[in-house]
Amino acid sequence: MEVSFSIWRAYLGVILAWGAAQLIKIVRNTIQQRKFNFRWLIDTGGMPSSHSSGTAAVATVVGLYGGFDSVIFLLALVFMLVTMFDAASVRRSVGRQAEILNKMIDEISARGGVSERRLKQFLGHTPFEVLVGAVLGAAIAYLVCTW
Repeated sequence: MEVSFSIWRAYLGVILAWGAAQLIKIVRNTIQQRKFNFRWLIDTGGMPSSHSSGTAAVATVVGLYGGFDSVIFLLALVFMLVTMFDAASVRRSVGRQAEILNKMIDEISARGGVSERRLKQFLGHTPFEVLVGAVLGAAIAYLVCTW
């Protein structure tokens, strides 16, 4: 299904998809923590994945305007899948490793051995956070571009 091309709708669809995911994370964190933290504007991780939302929106826009059977859509799709895989596996694993290293630092520091800064622990996403981000991004891009 191809729709008539509008670069402004394409930009708007992608920006709104990414922005909606970020806004949802900020609202959820504010409700859960009962306070607002400016760091949440740029932090990684959380529900839903804004990386997945943005890349799914890009792939959706490319598919709608260039055709879902085009080489450029294949490129956008692979970019989306690599980003989503990275968010759910590689960065998530790094976050788990940071958690273990922080425990080791705490134990060594408690014995008076070393005083090191703690590592950031939550870098990635669960597969569910990635999936929700992707669905959100594709849905928003589709609605904006076909409306």
